[in-house]
Amino acid sequence: MSEVQDEFSAVITKSLVTLVHGLETKFDAEMAAMTRVPWGTLESVGDQSGYVNGINMILSSSIPVLGSLLSPIYFQFFLDKLASSVGPRFYMNIFKCKQISETGAQQMLLDTQAVKTILLEIPSLGRQTSGAAGYSKFVSREMSKAEALLKVILSPVDSVADTYRALLPEGTPMEFQRILELKGLKKSDQQSILDDFNKGSPAISQPSSAAPVGQSMAPAPPASTVPAISNPASAGFIASREDVLTRAAALGRGAATTGFKRFLALTEAAKDRKDGPFRKLFNA
Repeated sequence: MSEVQDEFSAVITKSLVTLVHGLETKFDAEMAAMTRVPWGTLESVGDQSGYVNGINMILSSSIPVLGSLLSPIYFQFFLDKLASSVGPRFYMNIFKCKQISETGAQQMLLDTQAVKTILLEIPSLGRQTSGAAGYSKFVSREMSKAEALLKVILSPVDSVADTYRALLPEGTPMEFQRILELKGLKKSDQQSILDDFNKGSPAISQPSSAAPVGQSMAPAPPASTVPAISNPASAGFIASREDVLTRAAALGRGAATTGFKRFLALTEAAKDRKDGPFRKLFNA
């Protein structure tokens, strides 16, 4: 019966993936609404935006139904696939927006934190919290990338490259150029920043045990031979990664305290998720 079991498992997997895709499709209108917000001309930071409320309504109406229909192991699979999709999609959707001012970035940071909170509440909405700890960590990790991106946009022009390298070490020159466009910099002003950014090795010192940053941007020698600042002309750059992270942490604090309800504490299951036969099939 092994072939029959394999076929049955494949049908289950496809069904669950279809459920995730169906929920993603419902988000299309909200993602489009996010790009239509005039982020470049916002005058103040308020409560969470309308598209966030829309996402909340979709999940509030869908997740309880799915939680009542799916067994714990299938619901966990559904959660994992949803988290691996929504986080990266939200991140990429930021790049689809037009110019983002400092106030706009603050508001979007507030929205991002609100979306993360909504996603973290999904296990409770589905009344299935077993295995929620692993899911919560995954959501926090994925959504933190969007928060990091917005902090890069919020950073001053003279340190934007260092902040980008520190917060998004896997970023690309093309993505960095798009960030400069989102900040509203003219092409002529972008060029000097891009030249410095593309000149080679990372300008931010890394621990010796860490993998070299920026290898995809330009060839770099082994980690043991990379100096903290490889370009003497970049004396204006922030030399210490810790300094960059400290400054970045301060960015967006206004958004975190203005009109935003603090994260609700989630009750997470104490035991780790188990690897059953279906789980291994799904992860294959």
